[in-house]
Amino acid sequence: MYTRQQASEIRRNFWTRFGQYMRPIPGAEGEFINWLNYKTGVKHLYFRMDADRNEAAVSVEITHPDPEERKEFYKKLIALKTIFNETTGEDWSWQESAADDHGREISRISKTLTGVNIFKTEDWPAIISFLKPRIQALDQFWDQVKDHF
Repeated sequence: MYTRQQASEIRRNFWTRFGQYMRPIPGAEGEFINWLNYKTGVKHLYFRMDADRNEAAVSVEITHPDPEERKEFYKKLIALKTIFNETTGEDWSWQESAADDHGREISRISKTLTGVNIFKTEDWPAIISFLKPRIQALDQFWDQVKDHF
């Protein structure tokens, strides 16, 4: 078991390594991208990556506090689902109503890899191999559809 400080340092080391690995990779438009803190340019619409003791995940999260506005964002994404599926090349989980880590209601589109542990450095290549193509696919998707938002 790790202390809180040790766990924090392991997480920081992983995300630093992932960021260094992704740094030279340009975005869909050929520009520099901060992959760890991807900016969609739309308030309340985020691309997130996470890894913990059991899994790694990539997601699109709609966090608008107004439920009606959140539903409208989600409906726009549903309308673009064909493009999303073509760009990502796989089926993702679509949830109109989910809870974030703080218990707030959000909408989420996600893909999860189970059976990996961020605290095992031997799992890091598998986690990186999972995250990299999916965040790049989200960038390609967003490049095609961002004008709809």
